[in-house]
Amino acid sequence: ARELSLDEIQKFTTSLEIEAFIHGALCVSYSGQCLFSSLLFDRSGNRGECAGICRLPFTLYEEEKLIETSGKYLLSPKELNTLAHIKELMESNITSFKIEGRMKNPTTIGYITRLYRMLIDQYQQTGEGSISEIQAEELKLLFNRGFTSGYLFHQHGKDIMNPNSPNHIGVEIGQVIEVTKNKIKIKLSKELSQEDGIRFMKEDRGMMINFMYNEKGLLINQGKVGEIIQLDNKMNVKELGPVVKTIDNKLVSTLENYQEKKIEVKIKATITIDQGFCLEISDGTHTVCQTKNIVSVAIKHPTSQDRVKEQLEKLGNTPFKAKDILITMEENIFIPIKEINDLRREVVSEFITIREEMGPIFQEKTIPKVFTPQPQSTKINLNALVRNEEQLQACLENGIDTIYVTNKKLYDQYKNLGNIYLRLERVLSHHPTYHNEKLLVTETGSLIYTTDNEVFTDYYLNVVNSYFVDYLIKNNVKRITLSPELSYQELQNMKNILPDVSLCEMIIYGRLEMMIMKYCPLNMLIHDGNYPCQICNNGKQYYLEDRNHEKYPLVISHGLTHVLNYKNLECSHLVAYQELGIKNYRLEFFDEDYQLAIKVIKKYQKLLIKPS
Repeated sequence: ARELSLDEIQKFTTSLEIEAFIHGALCVSYSGQCLFSSLLFDRSGNRGECAGICRLPFTLYEEEKLIETSGKYLLSPKELNTLAHIKELMESNITSFKIEGRMKNPTTIGYITRLYRMLIDQYQQTGEGSISEIQAEELKLLFNRGFTSGYLFHQHGKDIMNPNSPNHIGVEIGQVIEVTKNKIKIKLSKELSQEDGIRFMKEDRGMMINFMYNEKGLLINQGKVGEIIQLDNKMNVKELGPVVKTIDNKLVSTLENYQEKKIEVKIKATITIDQGFCLEISDGTHTVCQTKNIVSVAIKHPTSQDRVKEQLEKLGNTPFKAKDILITMEENIFIPIKEINDLRREVVSEFITIREEMGPIFQEKTIPKVFTPQPQSTKINLNALVRNEEQLQACLENGIDTIYVTNKKLYDQYKNLGNIYLRLERVLSHHPTYHNEKLLVTETGSLIYTTDNEVFTDYYLNVVNSYFVDYLIKNNVKRITLSPELSYQELQNMKNILPDVSLCEMIIYGRLEMMIMKYCPLNMLIHDGNYPCQICNNGKQYYLEDRNHEKYPLVISHGLTHVLNYKNLECSHLVAYQELGIKNYRLEFFDEDYQLAIKVIKKYQKLLIKPS
């Protein structure tokens, strides 16, 4: 997870290979724990379809009071960049370095990959590694939202977030010093050329440079450091201020004109009149050899060894290049050039086929038909999650079947009075000892508790298929909360596979958690990133408001920020869910008082069809 520090990763003891993100976009939510995109746009960020809600503008509210902030992109992180930490990374227990490249162009990702490859090679040769100032500048020109070394190297708050821009911010190249109706005057601090892209920061608008003029109004194709250049004011720019370059055409053109990497192979040819032309190609692991009877005695013009080598080197658009060519041939022989070329193509084609088939063969997994047998239930249960004693009392007094409690003290006080479970924290760096307790677990590490406790799993485990259901059942989980991302059709498909879904639970009411963040917007935006910080203990409710003026409550707990949905989920598919065989339904209370909690309970008790 991108929220881990290198120190925490170093404490892992496992025989598995460890992979870590080292460069690219950061999720502001804990990795794989965001419902924003799914619930707002029906595009699951947990299943690879993120709509990037964190890159949209938000405002911060204390109750009904707007809090002024320095930027409006309050959930937008900078780009992860660990180029300066290659030594620490190489000396860590991380096996695989991962570069995030989603939605970025191949030129940018290729350049980033090249830099890390270069640093890895440098470290292996010298024990150190660094990039040049020119390379650092080129990287900024290709793509950056501001750079951070992330939680991996203990950065937080302003060091990780960029509330001023969710997009590529480029490199500052000058200042707008004068604006008229027709022209924009810019004093350059860096070079600017035709076909570059720029953005005027004060107005957050960009353009491509088509025509550029010097101070005398003459057309030029490049402006140099210290010069004043003029551009046509077709965008109606009005404000003075900084200008950044977002596209460097020369850099992009240079990077796109690269030499394609090829696989080095050895070619061996043995040519005799009696045995024919034997051609062998090898990469050191795989070898292909073919022999053709295409050799004859030369009548006039013998085929030279150089001519044979010239034809064998012509690997063209294949993935290969010849590292060594060894030719052993008799004198005074003739081989038609067409026959040499045909033999080379046939051998290379067979070699490609062998290499393509050399990896592991993955077979499509058949859906298991026999699941762990479980006693089927006919009783429909209405369950509830509560956050305070008022809500707990309302549930106890009104026939709620299972009560999930978020507060450990409240759980200890009431656990013997009913079917009450303690919901564990969503992020655990270590696991306390529990024996003979009733637990609602929120992350896979807590499955260790199934040995000594009665364990249910929460919706944060993102259970969306029958494989996971079966896995959890086999690991002694007694009830499984399904993901709210599941469509009715997906539930139907699951029902067709599972012999019994009575152990599954659906949430039918409440504010679902959209995100859980290590980042605290209250600390960064109100307390200027300083610690200690007690803002969340002042008894006031804080919200993030989106472009549609919907307010998302913030809940700060154990140093983590939970972003809840702006509205309650109110399920309208109860009859359909019951027809599928779902027996457990959950209400999630947030700020409901005693009376409102009772009202919600009674409403859903009437809606649910109870067996006689």
